[in-house]
Amino acid sequence: MIPAVMTKSLSTLTSMTGFSRTTGTWRDLSWVWEIKSVNGKALDLRFRLPAGYDAVENAARALAAPHVKRGNLQINLAVQGGAASNSLRINTVLLDQLVAVAESLRDRMGSAPIQAENLLALRGVLEADEAVLSEEDTKERDAAVLVSFETAVSALAQSRRDEGARLAAVLGSQLSRIAELTDAARANPSRSVDAIRQRMAEQVARLLEQSDIFDPQRLHQEAIVMATRADIQEELDRLASHLAAAHVLMGAREPVGRKFDFLTQEFNREANTLCSKANDPSLTNIGLDLKTTIDQLREQVQNIE
Repeated sequence: MIPAVMTKSLSTLTSMTGFSRTTGTWRDLSWVWEIKSVNGKALDLRFRLPAGYDAVENAARALAAPHVKRGNLQINLAVQGGAASNSLRINTVLLDQLVAVAESLRDRMGSAPIQAENLLALRGVLEADEAVLSEEDTKERDAAVLVSFETAVSALAQSRRDEGARLAAVLGSQLSRIAELTDAARANPSRSVDAIRQRMAEQVARLLEQSDIFDPQRLHQEAIVMATRADIQEELDRLASHLAAAHVLMGAREPVGRKFDFLTQEFNREANTLCSKANDPSLTNIGLDLKTTIDQLREQVQNIE
């Protein structure tokens, strides 16, 4: 009997799926950090930052490193405020050029007079003059933005751990099912000595009924070889070993997604071999159930950091 898989409470798995949202303020500015994390082969951080905040990215990457090891992260910073120090101005040079072109086209084509709002809607005509922060103020602002970013990435890490706990419950159920099927294959009546002997005797008898040129002794020897090749004890032992390895990974303190993914491939290899060696429909059905459960396991494992 293969031991039951460890419980959810003992698992420390982390999912690569998570979300966090954090707000912050500085003077008359306010902002929102939003981070969405999905599966990825490595760690990929993609930032969307407003103009003037490019210097924040490198520091934010360094802050994220201790919290996340794998996954694709979409990181968005939305900033509002500072309007009191801003003013609007019209780019008169560009506007004069556009008016001249519009009037020329109107005279040539006889179109309706151009509307002012249409001109103002053109890119570059209406511009915002933003107050330029001093180097010291910019550093102070960026520091405040980064404080809230670290809060956001910490919340994301917790979100991923919470999802990992739910994921562990699913994996535990699937591993328990694999253990049950492995035990069922081990105890399958078709593997008993009497069943193998009876099956071999029937096969030899059918061959002898069809022709008398077969050497009965040679047939028995060949049947023994075939029975040896069809033995699945090695596959069952390996499945038990893989389940023990899964116990260890479920309780590991470091990211184990890559190792777990490799382990599911080993699970699948043993299930395939078991199916190919099966010499009884009941054993084949167990092997097919194993393959189905292992496929479901691997699908969930893709989410592990």
